[in-house]
Amino acid sequence: MTGNLFYFLTFLTLFAAIGVVVSKNPVYSVLFMILTFFSLTGHYILLNAQFVAAVNFIVYMGAIMVLFLFVIMFLNLREDTEQHKPALSKIAAAIAGGLLFVIMIAALKDVDTNVYHPAVFDSQIGLVENLGIVLFRDYLLPFELASILLLAAMAGAVLLGKREPGERNRF
Repeated sequence: MTGNLFYFLTFLTLFAAIGVVVSKNPVYSVLFMILTFFSLTGHYILLNAQFVAAVNFIVYMGAIMVLFLFVIMFLNLREDTEQHKPALSKIAAAIAGGLLFVIMIAALKDVDTNVYHPAVFDSQIGLVENLGIVLFRDYLLPFELASILLLAAMAGAVLLGKREPGERNRF
């Protein structure tokens, strides 16, 4: 059962990720990205990482994707206003993608996939308590720096969005 669910989620993840890239409509691309994150949440649950699954569901699928969708709709992207991309840039993008694929295959060809040993498996590894211990013991400084960075970004967004009295919307 778990193996079939894993393969279904993997197929769904790959299908949605390809849909993100191939989709011509940016709104459909965001919807495919939401589907990708949803299937990744299923993978996290299969890995017994419930906290990471919940954070992925709430933060990425909830907040980040709503923000992406808002920005795309706010920009009002249309095909007639988009600049035409030359064939050379499309060829360069295809070559770069192919090189990335070859590098990933070369990096992953010697990976040992039989690392699961039931005798030494710790089922508590992805739970909130253990994640909190590692986060606040080993990674306290990066955690605090990330919170300061997010606070500065929030203050900047408020200042950029603030209108002066009597100012009208420019869009």
